[in-house]
Amino acid sequence: MVKTTNLEMASSCNPKQQLKVKVEEWLKWDRNPETSAAIRKLADENDTQELSKKLLNRLSFGTAGLRGIMAAGNSCMNDLVIIQTGQGFLKYLENHRGDILKKNGIVVGYDGRHNSRRWAELTATIFVNSGYQVRLFSEVNPTPCVPFMVRKHGCASGVMITASHNPKEDNGYKVYDSNSAQIISPSDKNIQKSILENLTPLDSSWNTDVLENNPLVIDPYEECLHSYLKEVIADQIHPDDIANNQRVNLPFVYTAMHGVGYKYVQNVADLVGVKIFPVMEQRDPNPDFPTVKFPNPEEGKSSLDLSIKHANETGCSVILANDPDADRFAVAEKNKTTGEWKIFNGNELGTLFGWWLLECHKKKHPDIPLDKVYMVASTVSSMILSTMAKAEGFHFLDTLTGFKWIGNKVLELEKEGFTVIFCFEEAIGFMCNNIIVDKDGISALATFSCLASSVYGNDQQLCDKLAEIYDKYGLHVSLNSYYFCYNPAKIAQIFDRIRNFSGKKTYPSEIINGKYKIVSVRDLTTGYDNSQPDNRATLPVSSSSEMITFVFDNGLHITLRTSGTEPKIKYYSELCMTPDVKDRAVVDATLMEMVTVICDDFFEPQKNGLIPQSG
Repeated sequence: MVKTTNLEMASSCNPKQQLKVKVEEWLKWDRNPETSAAIRKLADENDTQELSKKLLNRLSFGTAGLRGIMAAGNSCMNDLVIIQTGQGFLKYLENHRGDILKKNGIVVGYDGRHNSRRWAELTATIFVNSGYQVRLFSEVNPTPCVPFMVRKHGCASGVMITASHNPKEDNGYKVYDSNSAQIISPSDKNIQKSILENLTPLDSSWNTDVLENNPLVIDPYEECLHSYLKEVIADQIHPDDIANNQRVNLPFVYTAMHGVGYKYVQNVADLVGVKIFPVMEQRDPNPDFPTVKFPNPEEGKSSLDLSIKHANETGCSVILANDPDADRFAVAEKNKTTGEWKIFNGNELGTLFGWWLLECHKKKHPDIPLDKVYMVASTVSSMILSTMAKAEGFHFLDTLTGFKWIGNKVLELEKEGFTVIFCFEEAIGFMCNNIIVDKDGISALATFSCLASSVYGNDQQLCDKLAEIYDKYGLHVSLNSYYFCYNPAKIAQIFDRIRNFSGKKTYPSEIINGKYKIVSVRDLTTGYDNSQPDNRATLPVSSSSEMITFVFDNGLHITLRTSGTEPKIKYYSELCMTPDVKDRAVVDATLMEMVTVICDDFFEPQKNGLIPQSG
């Protein structure tokens, strides 16, 4: 029987009474003096608008867990919300992973953000109080460590307290399933239901003293570091590549972006025989991220200014970067001729990784034929791996956006007897081996250092090798961006118009008076895909988000989608050419022409008040 939540009971009251109930409830339950005082102050000031915003809406548990601003109230990240989440998650695991939970417990890790350690300890406290073993990291750790330890010890789940590369005001609660991949539906919905059934905080949930010298609490930090270095790095990289690193002696500048990556990266660098020069101002965890506006290497030069300065001073041509929780990876390179710095986008890095890991597989595993090998990418990422697969004889598969889908698909393919050697998505997320079925910026850095040393050892730069790959397989040029739209109804109207563009239930069929024709449409909101025999999409469908992909007769793929966490309409485009097309300028111009027209015609940004990325 589903218990009625306090919010549901309050909803039958009038608005003022409803808010009064929620204020009293918060002040009764919350034992954190800062967040309790914040709600009390708003109540004393009778600020009903702010109280309603904070207390009448609740952070919803999704496939990425929870993520939001750190502040008082049900709609924010704070001690009480963490305790309620932990209590509900515990009950979910007891009901769905009970045997594994009793046998092997869970893993809990945390990054260097404000409150991360505190919330990891509160989470561990809830499980320890119920008699379950918790592997609780004693120091900050990279996010990939959590799924690594879940898989290594067969745990029921892993929880990582992190907001990845979000602004300093945010934090999050990320969950891995017993298979070590990120949770997918319906687990998220079941966890949310369980949270709402267990909102009343137990007295014991606040008392983290229970963790002190408790035999149920195991610190996995040193074991994880040593096992990771052996199993994820040393066992996966060919000795010849390590020897080549030492011979070429290519130095790298490294930034941890005020995050948790440095200790692992320095150990990895020593192991694979490369020299790194850390950006000292960004080397150690700092929850305020004082040197960057956005702690995200995907932002480009704005986040890599200090790295570029340091590289120019030390004479390094290549910068390697992690985001604050070290699950993403970025690269920049200085052109030896012009002196200009190029920051590679995720699709370009995916291309380089795809080439390199195919070569590594051939060298390391000649016994595994390519028809038993897969590479995987998300559907909004470059199609270069698909093109390479057709030319080389391995398999390619695309998934929905997010490593939760990629990781679970990898495990399915392994059960079917296939070997997955590389996965990526354009948002600089890379999985360079199948030990950790999630994006991992540390092992990506290790792999890329070998790749770069090989390229430089052959008297090339990374941009030269990228051009060589495109010359062989065909240019794949991408253009991705987004519009802000703060009106959900307007977003719904825009996508409804696209689905009824030239009559009821008719999608666009061409642009620029037939100059470019659309040959296929895949709508993962409605489940329509006219590239399939029965017009039914083979990828999972979600009616709660918008996502439509168009393929044109000249090789353009463009996906239009909404963001699950931000008020954005995003577009991801790529023009895929055959190897005989060599003029990059013409390809760039064609791509820009098509994307501009598609955005203008399909979105009608001026009419709908959309704000482009540049603002």
